[in-house]
Amino acid sequence: MRQIRALRVAAVAAGIALMATGCGATGKSTSSDSTGAAGPITGLQIMVPNTPGGGYDTTARAAAKVLDDEKISTNTEVFNLAGAGGTVGLARIVNEKGNGDLTMLMGLGVVGASYTNKSESKLTETTPLAKLIEEPGAIMVSKDSPYKTIDDLVTAWKANPGSIAVGGGSSPGGPDHLLPMQLAGAVGIDATKVNFVSYDGGGDLLPAILGNKLGFAASGAGEYLQQIKSGEIRVLATSGENRLEGVDAPTLKESNIDLVFTNWRGVVAPPGISEDDKKSLIAALEKMHASAGWKEALKTHSWSDAFVTGDEFKTFLTDQDKRVADVLTKLGLA
Repeated sequence: MRQIRALRVAAVAAGIALMATGCGATGKSTSSDSTGAAGPITGLQIMVPNTPGGGYDTTARAAAKVLDDEKISTNTEVFNLAGAGGTVGLARIVNEKGNGDLTMLMGLGVVGASYTNKSESKLTETTPLAKLIEEPGAIMVSKDSPYKTIDDLVTAWKANPGSIAVGGGSSPGGPDHLLPMQLAGAVGIDATKVNFVSYDGGGDLLPAILGNKLGFAASGAGEYLQQIKSGEIRVLATSGENRLEGVDAPTLKESNIDLVFTNWRGVVAPPGISEDDKKSLIAALEKMHASAGWKEALKTHSWSDAFVTGDEFKTFLTDQDKRVADVLTKLGLA
């Protein structure tokens, strides 16, 4: 349970009334001003289930900064617990039943990894808080790659699928795996013949791209904007419905490849947290989402706003779990 100390502020945070007993944002004793308004939450931890530098890590640290800058939370801690495509972190969050201090930044990659790594823990066991963002994938190569366009790549890939290593910053079943599998199908390649190389997050994938150790990589462009802008990484195509702002590359559909694919990220808490904890955490994320700081973070990282909370996010997670399980079953991976 989170220790909450109320600081004096002008308005009631996210419209949540304090209980008459003096319980605060996460059900612990608080102080309040004459309006009864609760202040920033304290002791909040955001676990990142893969290595520093990847999409989960970037998103978590951007969220923590906004939470602190907007005085929604104070001294928010972000820490990494990498392993097995995110399922080490997933096991931790599931086993922390009732811990209202702990949250986890997660997404489509953890859904898939829970199946491909035969995890006993499932995301459907967690407490869904909010979906934050969506972003298209990007098909990327190093500046030294012989592939200048997506057509160049597809031609070489179709000629000998197994000879071209495809890197992704997620385990099989994650977005960086599902994108090239679906791309293979869209261009007429047997997905079972794709030579996929898994990296535990974008921080691990980046050196492989820069070192030209892969035929191509599939991941979110937002994690590599600095290298894209410097010319170290060349984006051949993006997988969204529309072009990605700030990235000079066509969409797959523009390139006559009938595929649209987006990744997403959100926040969950352990199972069994109190209703007060759940409401206060969702309220904090709602305030973050409404802030100018978060809007700037979306723009900076080329993320699409996809904010939904609570039961709506729970329904989304359940649907994603089933869809990913169906895809992986067809690939013989679940």
